[in-house]
Amino acid sequence: MRNRRVFRSAVLGVTGIALAAGLTTLASASPAPQTAPAALSHPAKAPKPTIVLVNGAWSDAAAWGSVVKPLQAAGYPVVAPPTALQSVAGDAAYLAAYLKTIQGPIVLVGQSYGGFVITNAATNNPNVKALVYISAFEPAEGDSIGSLSAQFPGSQISNDPNAAIPTALSPVVYTDSLGKTQVDLYAKADQFRNLFLSNRVSTATAAELAATQSPINSTALGETSGAPAWQHIPSWTLVSTADHVITPAAERYMATRAHSHIVEANTPHAAQVTNPGIVIDLIERAVAATR
Repeated sequence: MRNRRVFRSAVLGVTGIALAAGLTTLASASPAPQTAPAALSHPAKAPKPTIVLVNGAWSDAAAWGSVVKPLQAAGYPVVAPPTALQSVAGDAAYLAAYLKTIQGPIVLVGQSYGGFVITNAATNNPNVKALVYISAFEPAEGDSIGSLSAQFPGSQISNDPNAAIPTALSPVVYTDSLGKTQVDLYAKADQFRNLFLSNRVSTATAAELAATQSPINSTALGETSGAPAWQHIPSWTLVSTADHVITPAAERYMATRAHSHIVEANTPHAAQVTNPGIVIDLIERAVAATR
């Protein structure tokens, strides 16, 4: 019996030594505790600029619809605030105030008379990184719609250069709340398709756009521009070679004077309606160059 107890104790002792040795081996084979890796540092992507679309006369913000959707799908914040079309100074002051509510970089796009508005509204706003002109006026200080049109005759908006009101327009005379006589100018519906769209949309589509047009106050046609923002902000211009409202020669002259990046295309005055892809491409060129 005693011999059995001695043998059993010896076996347990050897087994215990073996287990202890095994645990030591396993412990030494285990990987050392890992410290959490330091967070990788990636530079934050620059935010996409807000694209601000400014309509011109005989149009409204809805005319940008085919431009807005693709830009939004590409991740751009897009806004198209309404233009009152009452005066250069008043319209520009409103847009300037609106732009101050936008945080971050802005690419400001104006079509037609909207070019007058953005040229004056962007002055002294450091967030505006680029100006884009679509079949638009790019005035210098002292220019008016009337003076630029007289300098470059050929617009089909009138067949009588001496007419007080361009012959393609219909006046609506009214008295405002201050008792002052005002004149709003509408484009004649039967000339709308040729003037603004160069007959490139259906008669029905042109009739709808004519019915929903926004008139411009006659005061805006003779009002002069202030110091142009394009002197300090880079600009891009679409010269529409089929424009029947602003002559291509006028658009080319103004863009060259402003040292703008010029793209010419066979587009009508309302290029944002008929050729939104060309307009979007020009906007994205401006974005790419200013990021």
